[in-house]
Amino acid sequence: MMSVKIGDIIEIKTTLGNSYAQYTHRSSRYGALIRVFKKVYRERPETINSIPDDNLRFSTFFPLKAAVENKIVEVIGNKSVSVELSEFPMFRAGVVDPSTGKVASWWLWDGESEEQVGRLTEEQMHYPIRGVWNDTLLIERIESNWTPYTDPSN
Repeated sequence: MMSVKIGDIIEIKTTLGNSYAQYTHRSSRYGALIRVFKKVYRERPETINSIPDDNLRFSTFFPLKAAVENKIVEVIGNKSVSVELSEFPMFRAGVVDPSTGKVASWWLWDGESEEQVGRLTEEQMHYPIRGVWNDTLLIERIESNWTPYTDPSN
């Protein structure tokens, strides 16, 4: 069985090319936190250091170990988590009202505690949405250029 480690760089194959993410944190409740980078490549870069980690598309929890073991994604190397990505991100969460498709009252979560904030500020609309995604949703969101800010639940 393959193990995954903090700092692993993951290759995600999409119809647009190869997308890359870094495993930066582990949550006892949600599992592996990956940070998906914006740039998509036709071919794998020569070195993992040439993958810019300062241009983040989104962050999400993902069943990384199972995805690696089932060859859904591939670990292509490991590098230190940058200072910018080493801080656990503030997440937002809420229940979508089926009649409106929107969340009426949001909660913020810092990895330990939650606080209800109601409506989001412009800045908070950029916070990642807490959840665990499967590979289908992960790839769909990469291919559609999705971001938390553009999510229809805002």
